[in-house]
Amino acid sequence: MNAPETVIADPEPHVMHTYARLPMAMSHGRGCWVWDTAGKRYLDGLGGIAVNTLGHAHPKLVPALQEQIGRLIHTSNYYASPLQENLASTLCELSGLDRVFFCNSGLEANEAALKIARKFGHDKGIARPEIIVYEKAFHGRSIATLSATANPKIHAGFEPLVEGFVRVPLNDVAAIDEVANTRPNVVAVFLEVIQGEGGVNPATTDYLRAIRRLCDENDWLLMLDEVQCGIGRTGKWFAHQWAGILPDVMPLAKGLGSGVPVGAVVCGPRAATVLQPGNHGTTFGGNALAMRAGIETLRIMREDRLLENASAVGAALRAGLVRELSDVTGVVEIRGQGLMLGIELDRPCGELLGRAAEAGLLLSVTAERVVRLVPPLILNAPEADQIVAILCPLIESFLQETVPS
Repeated sequence: MNAPETVIADPEPHVMHTYARLPMAMSHGRGCWVWDTAGKRYLDGLGGIAVNTLGHAHPKLVPALQEQIGRLIHTSNYYASPLQENLASTLCELSGLDRVFFCNSGLEANEAALKIARKFGHDKGIARPEIIVYEKAFHGRSIATLSATANPKIHAGFEPLVEGFVRVPLNDVAAIDEVANTRPNVVAVFLEVIQGEGGVNPATTDYLRAIRRLCDENDWLLMLDEVQCGIGRTGKWFAHQWAGILPDVMPLAKGLGSGVPVGAVVCGPRAATVLQPGNHGTTFGGNALAMRAGIETLRIMREDRLLENASAVGAALRAGLVRELSDVTGVVEIRGQGLMLGIELDRPCGELLGRAAEAGLLLSVTAERVVRLVPPLILNAPEADQIVAILCPLIESFLQETVPS
């Protein structure tokens, strides 16, 4: 007689099953460490997926947010907002761009960017404007942003996709030249400076400069999605600054609010006035709490020199990973910049999420075979050494026990 099947109770019976969760729940955090509800401690190599810029319970951020909650959380965009102007002014100063629209997330920021591009085209008399997007890109899960995204698994079940996207490979200037010569309705190029969900794939400096030149020559908008790689993660405020260029449109989110939901679209002069009253809007975007979180995040980053920290500690973390893994069979490449690093393996490695958690380290696996590290920007050198000490043996043992595909 067969043994009865074991039925595991659903720990969240009223929550839609849109995530494949690990079997743990977090209770609290301090700095780069978090504790689950069972009391186990983890080193946070994921940072809420590049969100928790200042780590957890930062002693400068917490009282500022408490003070703001006691004063004002939300009114509406019917009224002027000094906090919006404050944060917008700082973002314009840091980016060299002109104006900012505030929203709630990276998806919303990217959706606004797509609307800017389409209206830019319509204003030029192009009835069916097209936007160049990229293989392995990820821009969100709304119908428009998933259409701009490259992953067929994200498309599946949500067709028909939104039209108007022309897809090309990353770092291939010839492919863009061909589009310029054959697609007269193109109005913008939309790319992540470092593809996050696609596997931590950087656009090269030479490629970014070439795309800026082609956009100028063809009167296209250059739209750089810095949702994941911006806000100091690579050691500069924005990843494209390593190439010495300026975008026309720059969506931001994730790290801007250190965990408080906030998104922004920062625009240069060619795009700053495309949207007019009635063209776009948001109920919650730019609310007082989110703006205060952004203001305080950028202030603390400056005071605590977190750009320099991201560069130095990120370089040390990468060096440690290279030292321990570069000669390991099955490790394809270690890439990225600052505190946005990916370790590509020659096989799917989603199993490493659970193994790492058991060992006390939080991380993610993206593009099926890339271990992604995006820790808080307050990570210090001893903590980076701990990541290396925990992660590298896990990767080695996983590669020894599994078969490449």
